Amino acid sequence: MRLVLASNNEKKLLELRALLAPSGVELVSQRSLGIGEADEPHHTFVENALAKARHAAHRSGGPAMADDSGLCVDALGGAPGVASAHFALLGEEAAVGPPGPAERERFRSRQDRANNALLLERLRGQADRRARFVGTLVAVRSADDPEPLVAVGRWFGQIAEAPRGEAGFGYDALMFIPPLGCSVAELPSDVKNRHSHRALAAAQMLALMRESWGLG
Repeated sequence: MRLVLASNNEKKLLELRALLAPSGVELVSQRSLGIGEADEPHHTFVENALAKARHAAHRSGGPAMADDSGLCVDALGGAPGVASAHFALLGEEAAVGPPGPAERERFRSRQDRANNALLLERLRGQADRRARFVGTLVAVRSADDPEPLVAVGRWFGQIAEAPRGEAGFGYDALMFIPPLGCSVAELPSDVKNRHSHRALAAAQMLALMRESWGLG
């Protein structure tokens, strides 16, 4: 089954491809089809994911999948939540992004560092550092599909006092997972892909696709 992934985040695309490929799901990036990013005006992961999936399905004329995910911190009332990617705004670039793929990835790295710094600042002196990664996947057969498939995964941990590890992206270096004894950024990719919020959501999504779409 071929699906357009409604994301321009190359690392997210690679993670989802690794998670879904063994079940015969082929993800094609919307950028490779010349599809721009959809607006994400909503306050919940599921609403934004649905908006992105419908946009990609409309522009591509076929089935699409979207991921909307982020970090929710208890002491911050669930923030940064849907604003996780741009928690610390970096001027105009945060809204439109730079033009080329290489420049875009460098911008994402700068944005990640700014986001992490702001998170640590907001939690300075805070004893409660409980947090969770939330990953929401929505898949639609067409832009007007009345029965979108929705899968949600949650990965619980706590925010470290300082970054740990070099792998991953986003808040991975600050998200410490007590049962594993390390941060997400210290995990090999195969281990991350067995435990992560995105892995949990992908497993749920595959089960839904088998049940509702007849995925083999």
